[in-house]
Amino acid sequence: MSEAVFALIDCNSFYASCERVFRPDLQRTPIVVLSNNDGCVIARSADAKPFVKMGALFHEIRGDLKRHGIVAFSSNYALYGDMSERVMSILEARLPAVEVYSIDEAFADLRGMPEPLDALGRALRSEVKQKTGIAVGIGIAASKTLAKLANHAAKRWQRQTGGVVDLRDPIRRDKLLKALPVEAVWGIGKRMQVHLNALGITTAWDLASHDAWALRKRFSVVLEKTARELRGISCLELEESAPAKQEICCSRSFGKRLKAIEPIEEAVTAFATRAAEKLRAQGSLCRQVRVSLRTGMFNPDEAKYANGILCQLPYPSNDTRLLIAAARDGIRHLYRDGFSYAKAQVLLLDLCRHDEYTPDLFAAEQPVKTQRLMSTLDAINGRWGRGTLQPGRTAKQAEWGMRRELLSPAYTTRWRDLLQVDAN
Repeated sequence: MSEAVFALIDCNSFYASCERVFRPDLQRTPIVVLSNNDGCVIARSADAKPFVKMGALFHEIRGDLKRHGIVAFSSNYALYGDMSERVMSILEARLPAVEVYSIDEAFADLRGMPEPLDALGRALRSEVKQKTGIAVGIGIAASKTLAKLANHAAKRWQRQTGGVVDLRDPIRRDKLLKALPVEAVWGIGKRMQVHLNALGITTAWDLASHDAWALRKRFSVVLEKTARELRGISCLELEESAPAKQEICCSRSFGKRLKAIEPIEEAVTAFATRAAEKLRAQGSLCRQVRVSLRTGMFNPDEAKYANGILCQLPYPSNDTRLLIAAARDGIRHLYRDGFSYAKAQVLLLDLCRHDEYTPDLFAAEQPVKTQRLMSTLDAINGRWGRGTLQPGRTAKQAEWGMRRELLSPAYTTRWRDLLQVDAN
């Protein structure tokens, strides 16, 4: 059996890069992308990082952004999701096995691919750039953890590496491990960094050299595997299909404080609708729905209230209508007059697949016609776009929708937002 070879393909400053693809005038302009309701910075282009901290509150740094010539955008998730699918489709067409790890990165199994693999990486990088406008960094190594570090090096020293680093050579691998701090290793957070530093483990090389069994005994099997992976011993396999989620959540802060129950019910209806789509996408049924509602918790001048309720369904279901009814009933029990509400949440619990439970002979179960109806609903929305068919009680988000004052057009997912070329 051939030795394991992994690649990590990671999009550079993905959210900012998506905005730049359709705004060539901003190629040399620093960009930041904001969180829901334009709250704080969640993404930065490389040239914006020296001036803006991740998580900085937008209302506090608005003047600084203007002074440094930095352009801010509201989160355009429709655009980012579509651009991600385009990048991943290229990878899946060119590579034998791909694990989509997040919206902007994917692992790939390169066993059996023609050498040299760094040339393959450069060709792939060029194709993604040509077809999507997104630049990627590619790290190649004998384990997934090392591939992460190789990718880190490819992006950090992009001019020297051309955006591709093959770390299978032991000498090159050890040189990089000695140069990187331990917190640069995949999975090492700030708290773990403190514990490791106390043991004298300050670099990735120190962690790779430490006794793996001692790490397992003192910390966990996860850290033991990390140390072994840094030595080039593959302990983590490629996951080509993501495991089904045990909980499905749809939660969002309102664009403004809501006092009346009607817009809150509309918001919860939309959240339950989206949660039901996710539930059916992974082929699951739901037995319980938890609904929660809260005010803003940080303004000392606002009255505080937060509560949640668990709603039991009559039978395991993925019926949007039933989930909406349960969520709306729950929000009516939670609502109290006199408060300014900031956020609601719909959480689907006690999930199971169709073949994982045996219905009671005398108990109600989801009708077959319901499954056909939901399949038809998903098929239409899948072909013509999410929201083409939706519950009549779903509003246009006029009152509760997110505040996105700096939102760019949905260039790739809405006809009216398509770029137009002037023939003259």
